[in-house]
Amino acid sequence: MRNTARWAATLALTAAAVCAPLSHGASAAPSGDASALHAPSALVLTLGRGESAAAVTPERAVTLTCAPEASGTHPAAAAACGELAEVGGDLRALAAAEGVFCTRQYDPVVVTADGVWQGRRVSYERTFPNECVMNAHGSGVLTF
Repeated sequence: MRNTARWAATLALTAAAVCAPLSHGASAAPSGDASALHAPSALVLTLGRGESAAAVTPERAVTLTCAPEASGTHPAAAAACGELAEVGGDLRALAAAEGVFCTRQYDPVVVTADGVWQGRRVSYERTFPNECVMNAHGSGVLTF
């Protein structure tokens, strides 16, 4: 049941994140607007404590829209979109920041991302050993 609720919430948030900018752009943008030419880039990111997304209930969830412009409920949308652009939307390519030292305490944190990046479907799940290690990877994207 938890997994069904998670997917339903993710689907609803993804639909809202993708469709809201598109409907706004269609009604407010002139026909020659360059932003209408960009494929949508919108993600729903969730965070939960545990070892797999199927076994945890998300504690936090944010939306991140990067095209046509940075927006959403993510606290640092512009920085997160910049980091994602650097890695071509591949969250697996986010590297740990150098000089960050974390304890070896095992308190697993699961991060998921579902949505689209430049019109291409994205589905990501990663378990980090603790929140410090998670924050060291993609400091702007995963810090929410």
